Amino acid sequence: MNDPKIGIVGAGPGGLVAARILSLAGKDVTVFERESSFSERSQGGSLDIHADAGQIALRKAGLMDEFRKIARYADQENRIYDKHGKLMHVDTNVANKDRPETDRGHLRGMLLKSLPHKVVRWGTPVAGVMPLPKSGCALNFADGASERFDLVVGADGTWSKVRPLLSDAIPKYTGITLIEFGIDNVDERFPDTAEMAGRGLTFALGDSKVLGAHRLANAHLGGYVGLRVAEDWFQANGLDERDDMGARELLCAEFAGWSDDLLRWIRRSEGKLTPRGIYELPSGHRWEYHESVTLLGDAAHVMSPWGGDGANLAMLDGAELAEALLQPDWRTAVARFEEIMCARAEGPARDASEAIQEVFSPRGLEHSLQLWAHTLGQAGQE
Repeated sequence: MNDPKIGIVGAGPGGLVAARILSLAGKDVTVFERESSFSERSQGGSLDIHADAGQIALRKAGLMDEFRKIARYADQENRIYDKHGKLMHVDTNVANKDRPETDRGHLRGMLLKSLPHKVVRWGTPVAGVMPLPKSGCALNFADGASERFDLVVGADGTWSKVRPLLSDAIPKYTGITLIEFGIDNVDERFPDTAEMAGRGLTFALGDSKVLGAHRLANAHLGGYVGLRVAEDWFQANGLDERDDMGARELLCAEFAGWSDDLLRWIRRSEGKLTPRGIYELPSGHRWEYHESVTLLGDAAHVMSPWGGDGANLAMLDGAELAEALLQPDWRTAVARFEEIMCARAEGPARDASEAIQEVFSPRGLEHSLQLWAHTLGQAGQE
């Protein structure tokens, strides 16, 4: 009873942080990941790792020294343009900031490297979870196999296979889709675009739309088009089957009247265009405690990316859940963990939901400028 067998579904940052802390303590933990390998897909863009969340988790996991090797402290600048390419806000002072950027792939790779080889089982999609008559749960896999655990942790993101056992909440489409693109070696190939985008996160806003750019490692510029569109807009326009200039021109057509300097970000990109519909669970999402199942990260509190809290909260969730599982009365400790986690996520989820609707509104530029002015004012008072 005091040394539970733990199954974690999902090898994202939250699940891997939990597995790292548990494995260091010699606990019986296995992570199940549906992807066949780390290299199966692109790992996505950049994350800012917050001092009061993600960095706390990495410190608990004994990984801060490794993190500093991949953290980009210089890439914390911010810029905002209007749709005509006029610079409306710039903040290049990174001296006292402590939200360093790191590529998602680098972060995930660091966490995976920190685990014993057999902790993560790749290519093992989970079909669902079934409570057992006396205690524990069976994890049912897509191939028909199953395995018993004292505790199953749903760390499997927005469309969690574990969540339905605890909650009937379904993530809601916000009405907004981000379409990602990228430019390799931007400094050498397109120095004008590199200078415009800067070292950090850059937005251009207008007409209830957003064109964004984010500096990544190795002179890669990650970009995205943000639109209020139907949930199936990307597929309905055939963009899921195209990787050519015509597809990029279709995106540019959504930005009629915008600066050519901004639209070059799209036209100069290469590689696959990747849509990411933005979904969210209700702020304050909770469930009745179950002694053999819990959730963390997006499985528990998926929210819009505005604010950058999702991955940071997931890592902190993972660290605190692992600490709870190291307690003699781990079931009581997990129940307490859930209370703290859900309360902590409620405010950021509400704020992120409100923020994304404001940004993708006719006053999106005004809202963003006011937000940055408020943020800088707070920083000046510290």
